[in-house]
Amino acid sequence: METLLIRRRTTEDLPACIDALAAVQASDRYPVDWPADPGRWLTPSNLVEAWVAVDGLDVVGHVGLAQLDAATLEPSLAEALGTPTAPVGSITRLFVTPRRRGHGQAAQLLEVAGKEAADLGMPLILDVSDDGHAAIALYERVGWRRVVTTRADWLNAAGEPAVVHYYVSPETAQKPGRATHLSE
Repeated sequence: METLLIRRRTTEDLPACIDALAAVQASDRYPVDWPADPGRWLTPSNLVEAWVAVDGLDVVGHVGLAQLDAATLEPSLAEALGTPTAPVGSITRLFVTPRRRGHGQAAQLLEVAGKEAADLGMPLILDVSDDGHAAIALYERVGWRRVVTTRADWLNAAGEPAVVHYYVSPETAQKPGRATHLSE
């Protein structure tokens, strides 16, 4: 695993993050539809913090930690988490540029966001579209556990309602009373 500098994202990083996202979107169609305002898309209103992986001056990876209201979770996801009442952390806007993949940056970004969620006392989840095969393989390789699969209210690249898998972090899966209905 190659170690790059991973640091908190700053406002000044947004143009480079948008460039990196454009490379990802051209390669993978993530996001499926290019956002009208990519800077705002990278900074959702529920964002707690975001980090970037940098190689020199180039942003080559990104991850955000969002905070979700437990009352708004998909019911089956809330049940799998032990019906939390406090906020839940969610991985958001995770990507690594095509030329930097396969060197461990995504796993390192997940680890940094996971540590922050743990420091804040939040269980941590993520969701991924069923067609994100490489992402799914990564999440499972680093110990994330699939707990729920649902249909989304947005369309995938084929123009159909996306199938979305929800995962819990390894730390969340190990906590008593959480992630008790894990898919195998």
